[in-house]
Amino acid sequence: MTAAISAERLLEDLNPSQREAVTATSGPIAIVAGAGSGKTRVISRRAAYAIETGAVPADQILLVTFTDKAAGEMVERMVSLGHRSVMARTFHAAALAQLRHFWPGRHDGEPLPAILDSKLRLLVPLIGRLPGGYRFTPAKDMADTIEWAKVRRIRPARWVHEGGDRAPIPADLFARVYRDYERSKAEAGLLDFEDMLVETVELLEGDVEAAALVRSRKRWFSVDEYQDTNPLCERLLELWLGESRDLAVVGDPDQTIYTFTGATPEFLLGFADRHPGARTVTLAENYRSSPQILELANRIVADGPRGALRATQPDGPRPAVHRFADAEAELREIVAWCRAVAAAGVAPAETAVLVRVNAQLPAIEDALTRAGIGFTVRGRRFFDRREIREALRLLRRERPAETGGPLVAAVERLFVERLGLDDVAADAGSEGRERAASLELLLGILEDLAAADPALAIDAVLAELDRRGASEAADSADGVNLLTYHRAKGLEWDAVYLPALDEGMLPIRQAKEDEEIAEERRLLYVGITRARRFLALSSSSRKPSRFLAAIEPPRAATPRAARGVAGRVRVLPGAPMAVPVAPDDSLLEALRRWRRERASADGVPAYVVAHDTTLAEIADARPRSLPALRRVRGMGPTKLERYGPEILAVIDAAG
Repeated sequence: MTAAISAERLLEDLNPSQREAVTATSGPIAIVAGAGSGKTRVISRRAAYAIETGAVPADQILLVTFTDKAAGEMVERMVSLGHRSVMARTFHAAALAQLRHFWPGRHDGEPLPAILDSKLRLLVPLIGRLPGGYRFTPAKDMADTIEWAKVRRIRPARWVHEGGDRAPIPADLFARVYRDYERSKAEAGLLDFEDMLVETVELLEGDVEAAALVRSRKRWFSVDEYQDTNPLCERLLELWLGESRDLAVVGDPDQTIYTFTGATPEFLLGFADRHPGARTVTLAENYRSSPQILELANRIVADGPRGALRATQPDGPRPAVHRFADAEAELREIVAWCRAVAAAGVAPAETAVLVRVNAQLPAIEDALTRAGIGFTVRGRRFFDRREIREALRLLRRERPAETGGPLVAAVERLFVERLGLDDVAADAGSEGRERAASLELLLGILEDLAAADPALAIDAVLAELDRRGASEAADSADGVNLLTYHRAKGLEWDAVYLPALDEGMLPIRQAKEDEEIAEERRLLYVGITRARRFLALSSSSRKPSRFLAAIEPPRAATPRAARGVAGRVRVLPGAPMAVPVAPDDSLLEALRRWRRERASADGVPAYVVAHDTTLAEIADARPRSLPALRRVRGMGPTKLERYGPEILAVIDAAG
């Protein structure tokens, strides 16, 4: 078989846009690849086509991927195409290999320092020395901010002037922790993940011979997920390229969801300006989702730079948008939906429920457990979370002697005094918000246990929590996938449910700037495009997400247009409360309305504000003062301070 005939086989099953991208084997090219458009196939076929047409030797190719998993899959693709010697690596892995080669020669024969597996090991003791409540700042939020700074090459000494208000603590305190972290790392002889890139960039910027050697070994580059490239990676790529113009970047600006780590889509959007003569090829044919699902996806990013996705799959069931009276009704629908898609032949492993933050998962886990539906948590399970492990260790050590309602109050005081529950407020970073929600949920579980057993003691609490933890771990072996939008990136399922599309949750309350809101919109787009056949979305708030306006049929549509939209999307009112509201229940209904509004404003699930049992007891007792409200089970000191005046105002308004 001649090389030309061999290469031609790589084009046989490609659409025209894919073929154009694959055959563009030289010069700069930007491949704008929509969700499900076959970008992995294009990247691997393009590399194989370049080799087989003589454009580049296999050993001079570097395929850069976003994750180690993606790199492994790309190597497998190249092997299946007959090209075992093509290298696929992440930016970090490629930089690390180069550092290991050059480091001894620049450091008196010393080997490269060990790589720090997690910043938390050094940050936790430093954060513990901060004043007041700042010592409870989640280390993950601090680590994320340090990462953001380092990919922009912002040193600790310049943080106050260049970092702005991105840190979860005051700028001067953060600069101190950042400086001490760098000092501790140096004293321990360690490098962190960003150091791999920083040190490699500085090496290639300052050593002409090293840069020339690197460029002689690799001269043909392809970079996947380019919309998530950060400034440090972009600088490293420039140094690898040198004078070479053989660069292909592949990405989708509508899937930029990692700007909190320093990523920016501007490198993809401005590629042609930085590389004169660059070609741009758009992959818009979607091979994953039904036309009905793509119609929703296209509405969400209607003004995006890539344009609409085009369906290639057959028609599927109409997606549904539900509105529910409260979170409990929404949980019942999630259970019913999981059963319905299973009855339609969808395997549990091909089903997913996606959420904005991890703190939303425990309530869903609990609902599925009670319904006997197995699930897999992709990420940290509730009882594996650091703050929950800390809380359980605290309870085992302190063993409060109170029982029933007083036990719950005693536990809440412990959480406030020892775990800083009051100090990990909603204005903290993402990890701080999830930490607070997790501790509040644990208190909610205790409230439910105490409501069922007025003589509840700490031994019974610990036994029940251990049982739930073991059950959670066992259920996670297989079943319905539960995960966040961010973890769902790059994955797909036959059936996807997107709950809690409420203002304050998606978009998250902390998103205020235009670009922050735009990223929240892109998160929803990513969630929608994970689904192949079945899709459901829901809101359980009086303030549904503003993004739902892009999905629901416009009120002023012409009859014909309205029929076209309604034919593809079912907009349902959602299930009413199971118990009808009688006149005597007007206060309880008012409290529920307040809870929905407060949860939406705080960007937390409704159960974090108050459980149904707590609201029912408030409605029954009708307390008129803070001391009287404090006597209601579930109204500990934290909730009393945070919500007490508002609850009393609701009671006064109800008469």
